[in-house]
Amino acid sequence: MTDRHYNVLFLCTGNSARSIIAEALMNHLGQGRFRAFSAGSHPTGRVNPFALEVVQALGFEAGAFRSKSWDEFAGTAAPSLDFVFTVCDNAAGEVCPHWPGQPMTAHWGIEDPAAVEGSDIEKRRAFVQAAQYLRRRIDLFLNLPLEAIDTLALQRRLDDIGRS
Repeated sequence: MTDRHYNVLFLCTGNSARSIIAEALMNHLGQGRFRAFSAGSHPTGRVNPFALEVVQALGFEAGAFRSKSWDEFAGTAAPSLDFVFTVCDNAAGEVCPHWPGQPMTAHWGIEDPAAVEGSDIEKRRAFVQAAQYLRRRIDLFLNLPLEAIDTLALQRRLDDIGRS
């Protein structure tokens, strides 16, 4: 096992729900081996309150998360990225900035829980379900032998996780 740390960026259009939850999950489950960030192509400027409930349940302070532009991760002061995952179909279809480093990319689309209409119970259920799907994909990713797998095989596995 190596002491290498990996930087992971999760992208979504609004950076208010799925990408925020993925950032929190990766930082929680990655146990210091992974440092996760999130951003949006057209950030809403606020984090969805139901997403904040999910990240608080993981033990994070709600104030630690904000909706931000992916431009913050494309500049020279940005961290060098190892992986970039889109978690919504809109962001997957957009032309992304040039990321520092040479990150591997994959699309891990998750239905937008913020689009669910109905009672607060139904909305919470949608956010919990999105978090469960993201957790499954992140768990699969964390179990990959990153140090021992070639780039082509790793790319295939990242794409497979997105289809799971």
